[in-house]
Amino acid sequence: MKPSFYQYPLQELESLFLTHGLHPSGPGLLFNWHYKKRKTDPCLQNLAKDSIHFVKENFNFKLPKIELTQASDDKTVKFLFVLEDGKKVETVLIPFSGKYTICLSSQVGCAMKCSFCHTGIQGLARNLRTEEIIGQFMEAQKWLSENRPDDDKILNIVFMGQGEPLHNFDAVKNACQIFLSQHGLSIADQKITISTAGYLPGLERWKDEMPKVNIALSLHSPLKEKRDQLIPINKKYPLEEVLKYVDSIPEGKNRFVTYEYLLINNFNDTDEDAHLTGKLLQGRKAYISLIPFNPFPDTPYERPALEKVEKFKSILDQYRIPTLIRATKGDQILAACGQLNSKPSSRPPQLHPSEN
Repeated sequence: MKPSFYQYPLQELESLFLTHGLHPSGPGLLFNWHYKKRKTDPCLQNLAKDSIHFVKENFNFKLPKIELTQASDDKTVKFLFVLEDGKKVETVLIPFSGKYTICLSSQVGCAMKCSFCHTGIQGLARNLRTEEIIGQFMEAQKWLSENRPDDDKILNIVFMGQGEPLHNFDAVKNACQIFLSQHGLSIADQKITISTAGYLPGLERWKDEMPKVNIALSLHSPLKEKRDQLIPINKKYPLEEVLKYVDSIPEGKNRFVTYEYLLINNFNDTDEDAHLTGKLLQGRKAYISLIPFNPFPDTPYERPALEKVEKFKSILDQYRIPTLIRATKGDQILAACGQLNSKPSSRPPQLHPSEN
């Protein structure tokens, strides 16, 4: 099997062309053709003959296939992608202000075993390759252009789908480099966010290796015993160690760390929890995203009432930390935060091949 074109960041493609004595303009032209112009057929325009031959002989341009598509009443769209080996992952398009955020998966399943997450109970099958991450974006964009041509702009990318992105560091890093390339998709660095449960080996590499994208930390509790229950790797990589690395990541006066706090009824939603969270984050370059728990089959947890969520926010406001309550979108199709699970037994009953 020929290697995938979509696995190469521009710099690696340039090195490959240089090694084979090919014209240096080729990689930029290919990025423009396949990413900006969204072409899947071979590039024959302005490319040198020996470069055309090299591309035909050495690359394939296959992308993951959309097996099933599901759209909710709020215009959220969830895709089930089938990969070459038959493994499957889910990807979500989240609408906002006439545009979309795409929520990408980085692994088939997840090894972190977070108790609040539907993916966590699936277990880890394998990491996604760079081209499988890129392919989710490319195919979702194609679907939008074909099905919602007047409403097809993907403005933000969040690595908040299935998997722990920093557990698949190299592929996620390569994908970010491709997304950011001005020759290709030209996504602004502040429009890409990588969420982590606090996987320390990845955080240790971040500052020297990851492009300057945003980071979001799954906090969910400042208390060890509660965070241990929600995020088992907290026992191995404790929050105080994680925060040392997270604090060093924001660069520039307008860059912040997003701390995600999932509110679970009668577990981590008390006034005391709010005050402890405020004290922990006070003075940090912090932004808090409050996420009311999204139920999934067989979970022991419950969603708190809106009044409790608003009370929690009002306490955090006292600490002068910017805090927003994340609107729930896609829960009708198990596409909201924490609900993704690509095992057949975990899918909602009504899935549709397309919107047409």
